[in-house]
Order: sequence, then C-alpha cells, then structure tokens
Amino acid sequence: MIKIGILGSGKGSNCRAILQSIRDGRLRAKVAVVISDVLDAPILEIAREFGVPNAYLPPGHFRTRLEPKVEAQLVAMLQNAEVQIVVLAGFMRVLKEQMLAAFPRRIVNIHPSLLPKFPGLEAWKQALAANEKWTGVTVHYVDEQIDHGDVIAQRKVPVMSDDTAESLHARIQEVEHVLYPEALEQVFAQLRAA
Repeated sequence: MIKIGILGSGKGSNCRAILQSIRDGRLRAKVAVVISDVLDAPILEIAREFGVPNAYLPPGHFRTRLEPKVEAQLVAMLQNAEVQIVVLAGFMRVLKEQMLAAFPRRIVNIHPSLLPKFPGLEAWKQALAANEKWTGVTVHYVDEQIDHGDVIAQRKVPVMSDDTAESLHARIQEVEHVLYPEALEQVFAQLRAA
C-alpha cells in the first residue's frame, strides 16, 4: 500500500475528496499523516474525522515559505511516517531544496488553472480578468518553480458569461475533487510499476 502525506493550509476539500476516494476503494493508498502550517485549519479536523494522524507544523517567520529548520522538521515528520508521495492540498507555502531533495518527483500539487496559464494565487480570478472562455485544473509534479513541473493530468472547465469569481471557483473545485484522486492513481500506478 502506497503511503501518502497530505499538506494543506485551509479548508481541506481536496484532502476530503482523497480520503473519501480511499475509503470508497477508488484510490489504493493509505494517508500516513496530514500536516498543516495553520493551527486551526479545517483540514486537520477532516483528518481527525477520517481517523488519520495529523500535526500542526509552526511555519516560522516567512509568509510564503518555511524557514529552513522548519522545512527540515517537515522532511523528518514525513520520513518518520514512511511517506512515499507528498500530496499538496492547498498548502500555501513554496517548498524548497530540502523537500525537493528528500522527495524527488514525489511531490504532487493541484492548481486551479490550465498551467502554464495563470500560475500563482486565485487563478480563477486571473482567468475571469483575462476574459478566458475556458480555464481548468492541473495536477502536476512540484519542482523548484511555482506552479510549474511536469503535468500529470488536466481538465477543462468552461467560463460562463455570468460567472462570478465565486461561481467559477466552485465549479473548478468540483472538477478538482474528481481529478485529483484519478491523477494520484496514475502516479501510484507508475510507482508500483517501477
């Protein structure tokens, strides 16, 4: 059974979708640990609801990344849980050299756009501002650049003429919750075959 660690900073809706897919037998994996850099993040409550070990990781002084000593702690926490694949589910910090070295091509992220279009925060708002007809969801491997790395799967989402940022984001999230478990099963299949 492939062991995964989920990192998140927020509501945890993708974490819930992954845990439910495992519970339903659609995704063959075990979540070894859920870790958040936000003490009261709902993602930790979701982990508890599913009976998954979870932990708060105090992030340190930087706003968009972890301090080096904290990133070293994160690596140790994941390695102690025997994590093979790290899954980012709304983790709002950029991972640096220590994590990338410890889990080469073993960190997966989901982004609410058709990368390489609209990297960064609130991509659905960027798509609306650009008057796009389509946007979507990308699951990709994490590398040293933000919202970059080899694409594992993508799915289009239409932008409706009456869309608000909220309505478009809600439709994108519906697609995320289906695509992320499917894309992870592809990653796990490659790992099992290796």
